[in-house]
Amino acid sequence: MKLTKIASAVIALSVGVIAQAHADDNRYVIQVEAGHKGIVKALANKLGAEINLEGDEFIAATFTGKDLAQVKGLLNNPHITLIEEDVRRHPMALFNDDAGNPMTQQVTPYAVYQSHANEVTFNPNAGMKVCIIDSGLDSSNPDFNWNNITGDNDSGTGNWNQNGGPHGTHVAGTIGAADNNIGVVGMAPGVPMHIVKVFNASGWGYSSDLAYAANKCSNAGAKIISMSLGGGAANNTEKNAFDAFTAAGGLVVAAAGNDGNSVRSYPAGYPSVMMIGANDANNKIADFSQYPSCVSGRGKKAVNDDGICVEVTAGGVDTLSTYPAGMATASTLTADGAAVASSAMENPGSATGNTYFMGTAQAVDSGANGKICVIDRGVISFHDKVLNCENSGGVGAIVINNVAGMLYGTLGDTNATTIPAVGAAFEDRASLLAAQNATVSIDSVDYGFMSGTSMATPAVSGMAALVWSNHSQCTGTQIRNALKATAMDAGTVGKDNYFGYGIVNAKAADAYLTTYGCSGK
Repeated sequence: MKLTKIASAVIALSVGVIAQAHADDNRYVIQVEAGHKGIVKALANKLGAEINLEGDEFIAATFTGKDLAQVKGLLNNPHITLIEEDVRRHPMALFNDDAGNPMTQQVTPYAVYQSHANEVTFNPNAGMKVCIIDSGLDSSNPDFNWNNITGDNDSGTGNWNQNGGPHGTHVAGTIGAADNNIGVVGMAPGVPMHIVKVFNASGWGYSSDLAYAANKCSNAGAKIISMSLGGGAANNTEKNAFDAFTAAGGLVVAAAGNDGNSVRSYPAGYPSVMMIGANDANNKIADFSQYPSCVSGRGKKAVNDDGICVEVTAGGVDTLSTYPAGMATASTLTADGAAVASSAMENPGSATGNTYFMGTAQAVDSGANGKICVIDRGVISFHDKVLNCENSGGVGAIVINNVAGMLYGTLGDTNATTIPAVGAAFEDRASLLAAQNATVSIDSVDYGFMSGTSMATPAVSGMAALVWSNHSQCTGTQIRNALKATAMDAGTVGKDNYFGYGIVNAKAADAYLTTYGCSGK
């Protein structure tokens, strides 16, 4: 059984297009002096504002039809210390996963082996807790120690333990899925988690939501904040919240972004936040992983600061983790009775029949009637190939890659087919063409693949919790430094903008702290 890779859907849920991140919703964050929030709130209400959120020393409010300059002109009050845009934030999928079906046995994702996290034991008595700011953790998935999980709902987002899409559940599984003989195992199995659901039904939230969530994480006793999200433009209120969490001894981890360019995304771009890039199972950088410069300012005022660029990477390509129950799909393919590796494309169901080779399936072919279509990749879309198979009377489809490796794909948002369709590896082409019959099955399951720096970020968050649980006397900044000091160099020799200091090695970080103590070398 092979679980599907999420393709375009993952990028849509990931850090996203930076050009669209700056909110144009006439919503602003207003920082106020301690004890004067009521006065400012009353003034905003008098001016027709809608109060969206109240933090400790700030409010977020919508001034319909007014830009930032107009709002600053209206709110001329000595107790206001800053007014700024409330910026949108969006959620950001050599080594192999264990073979097997996670619905019936436990499967270890490749990033656990790549990082040597399986060689470090999590200490459940260390008081470690990770706060996940995302789209919620769905209580339908059985692969968590629910006695150790709490949560908060943000305004308008619904219950924290009901999913707002699979993203948050997938992230949580990478951090702390239980070691319980089913499903997957997290980097810090069973670690206590606090979930703050910040994304609305449209899949995004605001920078003020993150600032507010940071306080909830702190109040819940979390030592680590994990954010697989981001967007363009810095926000002072948001920055202050994460600065304060870090200054209090915590660790904040966030995704670099998935646009494959050198743009700096926030909150990862704040010096108090550890920016995480993504690598694949072959220790190569993911082509989507953003790589902002470590230099700020120009000329003589230029400053090199590794806190504003990628510091480390972790596995974030084709990452297997938890899903809300039944929201992922898995495929089974046999040819002449022998199992063949496959990936689910679309359409749950099962079909058995004699095979028929349709070439690239560019046209309807009556020879496929009642049979399993074997199809080469190329020329036309996957969807049109499967549709031509179905219109020919085909009962199932196998689409074979035209380059080495497994074919991962979907039939698109406008899929009009109904027969089960799977992808297959180019290496199996000869045996599939020679086979006389085949069975194709696609089932709904609780585990699936995603790709993105959104997937690498919880891997680092989980590893930080794992290492920190054995060195609880350290601060979050000291754990951060240990992860960088011991990362495995990759890419260009030495530190670079893509990998930062390299791929995280949990075992090496643990040994480093044991040898040198929290302060390091």
